[in-house]
Amino acid sequence: MDERDFTTLVAELRPRLHRYCARMTGSVINGEDVLQDALVKAVGAIRRGETVTNPTSWLFRVAHHAALDFLRYEARRETADLNEDFDMIDDREDESPDPLALAAGLHTFMRLPPAQRSAVILKDVLAYSIQEICDIVGGTVPSMKSALQRGRARLRELGSTPDEARPLLDGPTRARLEMYVERFTAQDFGAVRAMLADDVRLDLVNRLQLQGRTEVGEYFHRYAAAGGWRFTAGIVEGRPAILAIDAAEPEGPPAFFILLEWADGAVVSIRDFLFARYVMDDADVRIIG
Repeated sequence: MDERDFTTLVAELRPRLHRYCARMTGSVINGEDVLQDALVKAVGAIRRGETVTNPTSWLFRVAHHAALDFLRYEARRETADLNEDFDMIDDREDESPDPLALAAGLHTFMRLPPAQRSAVILKDVLAYSIQEICDIVGGTVPSMKSALQRGRARLRELGSTPDEARPLLDGPTRARLEMYVERFTAQDFGAVRAMLADDVRLDLVNRLQLQGRTEVGEYFHRYAAAGGWRFTAGIVEGRPAILAIDAAEPEGPPAFFILLEWADGAVVSIRDFLFARYVMDDADVRIIG
């Protein structure tokens, strides 16, 4: 597989890869970080000439290991916990997807052991067969059936327990966010730039990255030229964000969001998901404006 074929495949699979990573990490934002890390590793492997016989399974396998690496780092879990050794249990398998898995929130998935989580996501959310799951994550068919059954059983136990509520923004953060949104909406980009740190970072996800107040300033002018959006203050997974609503559907849900991060009173990071709207499928989004 050459890099052109790889780029085409990623464009097709990226929403599904993200959905897997988001449910493995419990966050659409962390899921995108893991996905980007996985794609960097995959590009490196291709450039080294690694043989790829099944590109789709291979990409999911790279994403799977990137997600496990993230979980090890974030949760400081024992490696043995992440490579669970399954007992052999009832070998019967229900081939139909479990609707409970499709309805479960990201935080509910995080209460499953990683191996069970992976099996349930791939089977019940992304509709892969047991053999395909084995090709992606490794292991035997009986052990994977065991993981799936255990994960499904645990989800049923958790089904009546609501996810924990995300905290609201503190007063100063909300005030900074609302001021930013007000100036952004008014296209007062001079005032917006005054809120930026000198070394502000912009990640226009799935498109480009810029750093520095001058370079990032060009990004605002592109929004002014594009138009068609109404912006409001919001929270995504507990983080301050601008929510973008299609002006043609003012009563509709947000189409995408822009995360903001402050340090010492200045905006130091902007992550814009305009070109990665697949993250909205599982995002925990609240309007506060």
